[in-house]
Amino acid sequence: MNYPGLKKTYHKYTNFANRGMDLESLINQANEYYIQNDIALIYKKPTPIGITKTNYNTKTIQGYFKEQSTLDYNGIYKGLYIDFDAKETKNKTSFPLSNLHEHQYKHIKNVIRHGGISFLIIYINDEVYLLDGNLLIEFTTNNDRKSIPYEFIKNNAIKIELKVSPVLDYIKALDKLIKERNL
Repeated sequence: MNYPGLKKTYHKYTNFANRGMDLESLINQANEYYIQNDIALIYKKPTPIGITKTNYNTKTIQGYFKEQSTLDYNGIYKGLYIDFDAKETKNKTSFPLSNLHEHQYKHIKNVIRHGGISFLIIYINDEVYLLDGNLLIEFTTNNDRKSIPYEFIKNNAIKIELKVSPVLDYIKALDKLIKERNL
């Protein structure tokens, strides 16, 4: 709803079960909150698109992806480079690794190798988790599975609790990850 005299639009979220929660929208709102409150500088990266044809009469555009995108979000938090992606699955028992493209997986490894923090924010079973990129690499290295079991995520990832402002306050989970990794 829009409040008089305010440019910002505020949304009320009460129950996300079976609503098809827009994970990226919640992350974008959180990032805006973090920037406005000088907590972190984290942005959604635009996908590089080349436009080949524009028709102003029908308001249609034809184009192509110029290059493969890496992960959707990056920025700085507490002097640390952060790079992550948002993933959703309707699968109740596991997170299919097919949701993560090979070039994204390689990018996660590269970010970690260069000292950054990389992770996935996963929406599964009406819950949201932060899965450390190190755990992702360890799991895929030690397993031939084509998916990560929900129980593994539940037991090893950091659950992100939904609250009021921002709704998806993933920084608290990131703080826990930073503390666990002694960064």
